[in-house]
Amino acid sequence: MIRRTLVGSVLGALLALLLGAPATTAAAADDCRTLASGASAAAERAIAAACEEVAAGTWYSWGGGHGPQPGPTYGQVDPEDPASEHDPERRGFDCSGLVRYAYARATGEDLLNGVASAQYYTHRAAARFTPDQGLAPLLPGDLLAWGTSDHLKHIAIYLGAGRMVEARQSGTKLMVSDVRLNSAYFGAVRLDTGPVTGPLFATWGNGVWTKAEPAVAATRVYAFPGPTTIRVRCQKHAERVTSDGYTNDVWSYLPDYRAWVTNIYIQGPAWLDGVPACP
Repeated sequence: MIRRTLVGSVLGALLALLLGAPATTAAAADDCRTLASGASAAAERAIAAACEEVAAGTWYSWGGGHGPQPGPTYGQVDPEDPASEHDPERRGFDCSGLVRYAYARATGEDLLNGVASAQYYTHRAAARFTPDQGLAPLLPGDLLAWGTSDHLKHIAIYLGAGRMVEARQSGTKLMVSDVRLNSAYFGAVRLDTGPVTGPLFATWGNGVWTKAEPAVAATRVYAFPGPTTIRVRCQKHAERVTSDGYTNDVWSYLPDYRAWVTNIYIQGPAWLDGVPACP
């Protein structure tokens, strides 16, 4: 009986490969855990926290997880998604709410209090990866993002082996999925949960755009929704800008955005103290 079962399993796997279907069981498809080596201890704890919610059958809920403290909350109706009509009755997480909660559980700090864009562009980045790099350089715990530079609409936690844990959409529960390397995949970021190094500053104002070049007419990259902590690599004199009663020709390069912002919207003097000039 054991030999017959083994032969049957092998034949079934071969048939699945020939037909193009995955040779995994339903149980393996729902396996939520760290699936590769190399993750930091904090990343492994974050994965464990997210997977606890998967095992508990927690719902996706639009806006869920964005209360005063990390954790599941009742959601809201997404005006763009009819499937969200029951989200106000469902206590759970949206995509960024889950990421926030997982890393708060892992570190004891609310490191990622924000939406997907704010989480991807965090000043706590240890490394960033572009779509053309694929999954090869990624480690479990890295954050995967989808969308465009100015509107990242989804974020998930990488498990390894091409799998991720995510709060995907209204009407579903938290789940494990294959990583979707489609045209909307924007890239990944690895977090540094330790002390932040490099010059840190705070922006002011709402809807302040970063630019691909230090010029007003340059391509927009991302708009700070409100005051934001940023990491500044260097600064230089470039296009002169007048805005909100101030005039300045100094722009700062922000490595986490791969973009520039006028120093008008950075709290501090016109030329920032302790920041080197860009070459």
